[in-house]
Amino acid sequence: MSLTIWCNAGFSDAAMALLVEGTRAHRLVRTKNAQASSLRTGEADPAFWEADIALGQPDVDQCFESPRIRWIEVTSAGYTRYDTTELKETLRERGTVFSNMSGVFADPCAQHLLAMMLALARQLPASWRDQNEESPPWAYLPRREVSTLLTGQCVLILSYGSIARRLVELLQPFGMKIYALRRRTYSESGVHVIAEERLSAVLPEVDHLVNILPGNDETEHFVNARRLALLQPGARFYNVGRGTTVDYRALREALEGGRLDAAYLDVFDVEPLPPEDPLWRTKNCHITPHTAGGRGGQDVAIVEHFLRNLAAFERGELGEITDRIL
Repeated sequence: MSLTIWCNAGFSDAAMALLVEGTRAHRLVRTKNAQASSLRTGEADPAFWEADIALGQPDVDQCFESPRIRWIEVTSAGYTRYDTTELKETLRERGTVFSNMSGVFADPCAQHLLAMMLALARQLPASWRDQNEESPPWAYLPRREVSTLLTGQCVLILSYGSIARRLVELLQPFGMKIYALRRRTYSESGVHVIAEERLSAVLPEVDHLVNILPGNDETEHFVNARRLALLQPGARFYNVGRGTTVDYRALREALEGGRLDAAYLDVFDVEPLPPEDPLWRTKNCHITPHTAGGRGGQDVAIVEHFLRNLAAFERGELGEITDRIL
């Protein structure tokens, strides 16, 4: 079975060589304008109409209109631009498979979150700031007094997919009470899975609010002033989901007013975050430039993920496709 595989991802040389070798039994079509960042959608491409399989970030309209496409695998964990009822219904009607790369990004995102949590608990940003002073203070007693432990604390994770599951595994040794918000609330080992109607009751218990929500109409400004006000004083907030899920004005007010002890943010509704954005100067707001999912060798890991799924697709075992959404 020879397939036409269309790709608009700007992979590293090593990853592209692996892709070429792994698809030798098929026809690989590479676009001229490859996308170096999976955050950007590709331009419409005439070659897409010939494709049975798409790998990368294809044009949304072409995904709607192509009568031939049988499987789309996006090179990101998030898939906001494709997450519409209309497109999903269209793909289902055609029997088109849709999958993402959640498994590739689960470990780096989970480790990034754990690093954020530990950095704040152990007061690492404060010590780093001291080190940059002209005359660094030796804050022995005051720094020890405000350092905390994750042990026995409470964390609520907004969304419960691959990243959240890996984070739960990393948090298990700390003996934390872990809640996770999900539409379907069947039980999970070591996690209290809750529906949205229980959110207001749980938020006052939370020491750490972790946001991994995808961006769509239902999640826009999900983290808002009302929900932030329910958190206990001293709680901390972390976001590696999507920037549109947070009301950043409300977040700034919660930080400046002391309701939140700190926030660690990796994603924003506008990226790059403009230098004039007040978040850069907001009290106890710590920023990373959308690097939570990054690591060396990422492109190779993405191609390996695709090739494993391609093998399942070739066998007709569509249920074995990892990170399948549709």
